[in-house]
Amino acid sequence: MSNTILEIKNLSAGVENKRIIKGLNLTVNAGEVHAVMGPNGSGKSTLASVLAGREGYEISGGEVSYLGRDLLEMAPEERAREGVFLAFQYPVEIPGVNSTYFLKAALNEIRKHHGEQELDAMEFLSLVKEKMKLLELRDDLLKRSVNEGFSGGEKKRNEIFQMAILEPKLAILDETDSGLDIDALKVVSEGVNKLKGPDNAQLIITHYQRLLNYIVPDFVHVLWDGRIVRTGGKELALELEEKGYDWIIKQEAVPA
Repeated sequence: MSNTILEIKNLSAGVENKRIIKGLNLTVNAGEVHAVMGPNGSGKSTLASVLAGREGYEISGGEVSYLGRDLLEMAPEERAREGVFLAFQYPVEIPGVNSTYFLKAALNEIRKHHGEQELDAMEFLSLVKEKMKLLELRDDLLKRSVNEGFSGGEKKRNEIFQMAILEPKLAILDETDSGLDIDALKVVSEGVNKLKGPDNAQLIITHYQRLLNYIVPDFVHVLWDGRIVRTGGKELALELEEKGYDWIIKQEAVPA
């Protein structure tokens, strides 16, 4: 049985007739952490949005296979039920919706989708306590509305907690390090590391190398002008930190 979770072949996509992703190829297997880095405007957040099925993006070519199925044919809510999780760069606030009820409803939707019995209140509470202990989080986060009045760091920690409860097969973290101080970055990174397993995969989209001091990727990909132009190990991220992106871009611009 194949252990490939995500396979992208020659994907082209954009918004409002502007092509942003231009023939992108990427394979992500179970147990792997992939980091996608690139300068502003290279297509990083567009890639995350297309994979999550956000509205407003046009697919003009290519294929995306998720667990052997056509991801692009799935509605966003089906992708979520099938185990695709997107941690937003700017998590939204949902006033008046209690975090605990929100998470319980989301988890039980996933369980129903897979033919599993829904968790009752006591079973869910037991799971919540287990995951909060794992991530070393305070339980007062759950008594508030979803992300309402949260600091940037609290919002990101809350998303990692949601990830822990929902146990996605593919977690896409879109610039999760954006706006975090060093302490919040460590907490979020530790949570992500604890949730890594042999049956899931993580796609980490980031502009800066500093996140990869705490989350060690198996592969680092450089996205430029809508394509992956370089792939390497964690050493590539360190090289990018030292030299920037210009040296790769200049190499790409030289005709073969």
